[in-house]
Amino acid sequence: MTKLTESESKRAEEMEMKRVIDGKLYSTETATILHEYEHGYNTSDFHHYTEALYRTPKGAYFVAGSGGAMSPYSERLGSGSYGGGSGLRVVDESEALEWLEEHGGTDAIIEYFGDKIEIA
Repeated sequence: MTKLTESESKRAEEMEMKRVIDGKLYSTETATILHEYEHGYNTSDFHHYTEALYRTPKGAYFVAGSGGAMSPYSERLGSGSYGGGSGLRVVDESEALEWLEEHGGTDAIIEYFGDKIEIA
């Protein structure tokens, strides 16, 4: 398993969430975190967000994240205003691999998708 830094582990714990999607429970508490990505903005910026790719004990993948009022995780509060929020979305194996490629998850790709890549 890819080793997380202490700050990554702390953020992952803060992002604990559960969702039932199509009759299946997806939980950050029981899944293995493969890689975490933090958008380059300062944590106090409304654009800031953090996402992590997880794999469930049965081999399903999902991305969980949270962010500020102008991030992909913003939530409408009413009266045209937005606040920070969080979310979870299921991804298939090819989307998980693509997410890792786009978010610098080389070590996780080698460990979990080594059979899907080839030496250049």
